[in-house]
Amino acid sequence: MNGEMEATTQVQVWAQDDLLKLLEAMKVALPQKDLTKYKTSESHLDWQKVAFNSYTAEMCKQKWQEVSKEIRKFRTLTELIVDAQDYIKNPYKGKKIKKHPDFPKKPLTPYFRFFMEKRAKYAKLHPEMSNLDLTKILSKKYRELPDKKKKKYVDDFLRDKESFVISMMKFREEHPDLVESMTKKGSNVPEKPKTPQQLWYNHEKKAFLKTHPDATTKDIKDSLGKQWTQLSDKKRLKWIGKSLEQRKLYEGTMREYIQQHPELNMTQNDIVKSTLTKAERHLKDKSDGRPDKPPPNGYSMFCAELMSNMKDVPSTERMVMCSQRWKLLKQAEKDGYQKRCEQRKKEYEIEMNRFLSSLSEEEQQRVLSEEKIGFRRGAGANSPIKPSLHEANPEKPKRPISAMFIFSEEKRPKLQQERPDLSDSELTRLLARMWNELPDKKKEKYKRLETVLKAESEKKEKEDRSRLPDPPKTAQDIWQQSVIGDYLARFKNDRQKAQKAMEATWSTMEKKEKIMWIKKAAEDQKRYERDLCEMRSPAATIASGKKMKFEGEPKKPPSNGYQKFSQEMLSNGELNHLPMKERMTEIGSRWQRLPLKNKDNYKKIAEEKQRQYKVQLEQWLASLSSQERNTYKEYNSQVSQLFHSSDDDDDEEDDDEAEDKENKSEESSSESNSQGSSDSDSD
Repeated sequence: MNGEMEATTQVQVWAQDDLLKLLEAMKVALPQKDLTKYKTSESHLDWQKVAFNSYTAEMCKQKWQEVSKEIRKFRTLTELIVDAQDYIKNPYKGKKIKKHPDFPKKPLTPYFRFFMEKRAKYAKLHPEMSNLDLTKILSKKYRELPDKKKKKYVDDFLRDKESFVISMMKFREEHPDLVESMTKKGSNVPEKPKTPQQLWYNHEKKAFLKTHPDATTKDIKDSLGKQWTQLSDKKRLKWIGKSLEQRKLYEGTMREYIQQHPELNMTQNDIVKSTLTKAERHLKDKSDGRPDKPPPNGYSMFCAELMSNMKDVPSTERMVMCSQRWKLLKQAEKDGYQKRCEQRKKEYEIEMNRFLSSLSEEEQQRVLSEEKIGFRRGAGANSPIKPSLHEANPEKPKRPISAMFIFSEEKRPKLQQERPDLSDSELTRLLARMWNELPDKKKEKYKRLETVLKAESEKKEKEDRSRLPDPPKTAQDIWQQSVIGDYLARFKNDRQKAQKAMEATWSTMEKKEKIMWIKKAAEDQKRYERDLCEMRSPAATIASGKKMKFEGEPKKPPSNGYQKFSQEMLSNGELNHLPMKERMTEIGSRWQRLPLKNKDNYKKIAEEKQRQYKVQLEQWLASLSSQERNTYKEYNSQVSQLFHSSDDDDDEEDDDEAEDKENKSEESSSESNSQGSSDSDSD
C-alpha cells in the first residue's frame, strides 16, 4: 500500500499554477509575524490547511521539500516563499542561467589551453610534484614561451571566441527574460564604495599591465602592495577625497534603493558607514585643520618633550627616567610647565571650535565621540585636570629606580663639569649610550643596587598594604571580575580590548541586571567599613584578641632579671630540642641553681634596658602626630583597664616565684653551709 502511495506521488506532475497555489496556501497558513527560523516554522506548519484540490497534505509537504532544495535557507520561511515563487517562474534566474542546457560554453584562455596540453607530460616527468608545484612550473614555462609558439594558442582562443559570441547572440534571442535577469544580477543593490587603497590599486593596475602585459595577479599585488605604504600624505589625500566622494554618492543611491524595496527589510544601518581607516581619517582631519590634542597636565608635557630626545634609550626605561628627572625639577619649573599646558588647552579649545564649526552635524558627533578626554564646548582651562597616579595616591610607595638610573645619577655630575655645553636631554642620551656600551661585569654593581632597592620597596609596599584593609569594590568591578575570563578568551587574551568590551556591555545593561552586583558592592562597602573600624578602634582590637601594632614603636624590654635570663636561654637555641612546656620548666630549674651574684647581674641588665626603653619611647611619641599619639594612649589605657588585674596577678606571681626561687636558693646555700660546718665540728 505504501509502495503504491509513493508511486502515485512520484508520477504526479505539478503544473506551474498548482505550485504557485501551494506557495500561496503556505503563506496564508503562516502566522502574521513570522520571525522564527524557517525550520521551526516548517515543523509547526499545519499541512492540512495547505492541502488543496486533489493534493493531500503529505503531497504538499513533499513537493515543498523538493522546491526548497533549490533556494537559499538562511532567512525566514515567508521570505523563502517569495524566492520559491520567483524560482518556479524562472528556474534559471541569476547564476543558474549557466546551468541552462542551451547556454554556450566560454572558450578556454590561451594559457589554459597550453596548461591542459602540457600537464599530463610534466606529471609523468615529475610524479613527486603536487598540483600546485606543477601549476607554478607550467605558468613559468608559458611566460617564457616565444610569441611564435604562443600564437597557436591565441589563434585557437580567438576562433572559439567568435563562435561563442555568435552562440550567445542566438541564446539572447531565444531567452530574453533569462538574459535580462542575468544582467540585473538579482537584487540590483548599489555597489559599495571603494577604499582609498582600492581606488589607487585599480588605477595603478591598469598602468602596470601596460608595461607588464604577462603579469599575474600575484605579481601585481606584490609590486603595488609595497608602493601604497610608501605613498606620501599628499598623494594619499587625493585618493581619500575620491573615496569620500564615492561614499556620498553611494549613501544617496542606497537611501533611494531602501525606499523602493521595503520588502528587503533594510535599514540605514545597512549602509556602509566609512571607507577610511583610523590613520586615513586622522590624516584627513589634520589636513582640514583639526588641532592636535594637548597634554592633560604639565608632567605629561614635560615627558613628551623629554622623550622626543630619548630615541637611544630603551622604551622600558623612558618613563622611569622621565619620572626621576621630573622629581629633580624645582617647583617653579614645574609650575612653568603647568602654565604652558593651560595656555595650550585654551588655544586647543579655540582651534577645535573653529574646526567643528566647519563640519556637518554628523561629522561633529564623530569628532566629539573620538575625543578621549571628554572635550566639551565651553569647557577649557577651567575644567578639572585628571590627576596623575602619583598625585591621586601620594601614600603609594614609589617605584624603585633602575640600574640604568643609578648609573646615570652617578656619572651625571662629572659629565656636567666636563661637558657644560650639553643640555639635559643631550646628557641623557649620552648616558644612555654609555650604559649600553658598559660591560656586563660593571653593570652587575648597579644591578645589585637595583635588587636591594627593589626588595626594600616591595617590603615597604607589603607593610603599607597590611596597614589598611582592601578598598571596597564598585558594582562594575565585581561584575568585571566575574566575567573577565570569558572576555579574555573571546579576545584572545587582549586585555585592552576585553576591558573596552566589558565597559561597553556594562553601560548598556539595564538596572534590573545590575541590582545583584550593586548589592554585592554594598556588602563589600560594609566589610571595608567594619575592617577599618576594627583597625582604628583599640577596644575592638583588644576584644578580638589581636595586638595592635604601631610602626616604629620600641620593643618592650624584660621587666626583671628572671625574664631577661629566660629570653637569653630561649634565644641561644640550647633548649630547642625540648617542647615548650619542658623548656620553661628547665629554665626555671636552672634559674634556681644560679648563684646570687649572677641573678643580680641579670637584674641590673633588666633595669638598664628599662631606662633605655623609657628614653626611646619618649622620643618615638614625640615623632608621632597628635592623632596617632592619642590612638596609642587610648589603646594603652584600655589595655591597662582590661588586663590590670590579671597583669598584677601575673606580676605578683612572677615576683613571688622569683622571690621563692631566690629564697629557695638562699636556703639551699645556707643549708649546705650549715651542713659543712657541722661536718667540720664532728671531725
